[in-house]
Amino acid sequence: MRAKRQEGDSSTPAGLFPIGRTMYGNSPNPGVAFRYVRLRCGDWWVEDSKSPAYNTFQRVGCGRRPPFKVTTPDMSTSPRAYAHLAVVEYNMHPVVPGRGSGIFLHVQIGKATSGCISLRRPALLRVLRWLDPASRPEISIGVGS
Repeated sequence: MRAKRQEGDSSTPAGLFPIGRTMYGNSPNPGVAFRYVRLRCGDWWVEDSKSPAYNTFQRVGCGRRPPFKVTTPDMSTSPRAYAHLAVVEYNMHPVVPGRGSGIFLHVQIGKATSGCISLRRPALLRVLRWLDPASRPEISIGVGS
């Protein structure tokens, strides 16, 4: 964990962060109260710190070349890890280029993440269904109570 995370360092940011207002997944909506976007081929989370779309979700379209540099496949190619995910709003208000992007709460697949938080699928589903957008949920990472 790091308080001053940088793009590509694989650390998890420490702090208190809002949960994004939209959840995503390669699988159908599991019954969350948030807006839910089903991932498909050509859906990206922009990791290119030089792009004006840095640290945002972008639907480019299957087979189309993204207008930003990519170093990982599109989100649809991770059907297990990204079966369902919530966005941890790290480096989003405001977005600082190079500070880090794409921090998610997603399904654990038995290996380290690149800075995300992962839970076993049943636990993640309980959490995602429990979260209420009206209460403006936050996640505390590495911060004492």
